Amino acid sequence: MKLSMRPVGPCTTRNPPKHRPSRCCNLAQPATDLPVKKNLKLDHCHHQTPKISSHFLDPVPDRAAHATRPARLGNRWMEYQGVRNWDGLLDPLDDNLRREILRYGGFVDAAYKAFDFDPSSPTYATRRFSKSSLFERCGLPSTGYRITRNLTASSGIQLPRWAERAPGWMSTPSSWIGYVAVCQDKDEIARLGRRDIVIAYRGTATCLEWLENLRATLSHFPDLGPSDAGACPSADAPMVESGFLSLYTSRAASCPSLQEMVREEISRLLRSYGDEPLSLTITGHSLGAALATLTASDLKTVFGKAAPLITVISFGGPRVGNRSFRCRLEEQGTKVLRIVNSDDLITKVPGFVIDRPDGDGDGVASDRDVRVAGSPSWLQRCVADTQWVYAEVGRELRLSSRDSPYLSGINVATCHDLKTYLHLVNGFVSSNCPFRATAKRVLGGGGGGGRHSRAERVTA
Repeated sequence: MKLSMRPVGPCTTRNPPKHRPSRCCNLAQPATDLPVKKNLKLDHCHHQTPKISSHFLDPVPDRAAHATRPARLGNRWMEYQGVRNWDGLLDPLDDNLRREILRYGGFVDAAYKAFDFDPSSPTYATRRFSKSSLFERCGLPSTGYRITRNLTASSGIQLPRWAERAPGWMSTPSSWIGYVAVCQDKDEIARLGRRDIVIAYRGTATCLEWLENLRATLSHFPDLGPSDAGACPSADAPMVESGFLSLYTSRAASCPSLQEMVREEISRLLRSYGDEPLSLTITGHSLGAALATLTASDLKTVFGKAAPLITVISFGGPRVGNRSFRCRLEEQGTKVLRIVNSDDLITKVPGFVIDRPDGDGDGVASDRDVRVAGSPSWLQRCVADTQWVYAEVGRELRLSSRDSPYLSGINVATCHDLKTYLHLVNGFVSSNCPFRATAKRVLGGGGGGGRHSRAERVTA
């Protein structure tokens, strides 16, 4: 992927600067029974960064953390799903919203744990567990959800003939990328205030998925027409990253496209549950976050007013589309919450970002008003005429690895790891108090079933 021309601080340096002092807040929150090392003082700001064990980064499989049932959302469930764009819930971070973000992060974590990363395995790039046992095998035994369909993504890249002589893992055209699950537990439905449908996507894992990530120019999304008059110029059709679009819409010889599978399954579920309060939450990490955004826009286009409230919970996602695509999401009422680690390089690619010019009456910039920070005006004009102009979407919850007293040796892989994101969400309090002192008590615990490979830690 091409990097933004904005000045971006690297995640790694040959001689890293001293870790800035972390600010921890001692909040009056109930503690769990998990042990805390006595030699770590958590009631004030740290000037030394203690070493972090891998299990500190994994709040999902912690049994003690799940022992206390989360609060009932009741009539406020739409607010937590973003109907008001999470106003007043992000800074400081509302505790109920924190729990919901972590809960959906657990579904993404399960998609990673269920994937077979071993290229020598005969089941490489498929799921390791059955639909009925996947949650339990991945450390989520009591979700209240049932998986109704497995999802597969296919690459549209045509490999040269010599690739036929390469190892099979290099040319695997299709791979298991996630699942659709429906809340079936009556108590959980009552707690949530509605029945919830989840679509969860993992990040990049296969060779062809990596190659698709590099196809960073914008392409027209064929099923999205021009935006409505008044919101965006009608001539500017929504465009999205070519590789993401390919993975979403491409078919394989024996497999329908991810788009076709998702549409078919959601259509079936809407027929089954459309007469009751319903939400559709699409969540993913990295590549999965990009596919979640595409899926949300596509489903809203296909089902229109028949679609329930659609929410995207995005972890460490790259940029997806241009300004017209962002406008289309806003017109549709699709709600996107992007969880971003400011030290994560992947969230800063691909392409260039539109900066809204000050003083514009409606606050909407034209694609020709692109500002590339630190570059001469002639380069800005050239950029405006390319298919490299992207726009950020939705609301952003911005976190930083540097705020955690438990993260040391910040690097590209750690900054982008899903476990790091869940750790930061769990610890974040507000912009004035970036990390709560009680976070470690929630994060302590064992690692959960399933294995993670290095591939999942550096996905794009």
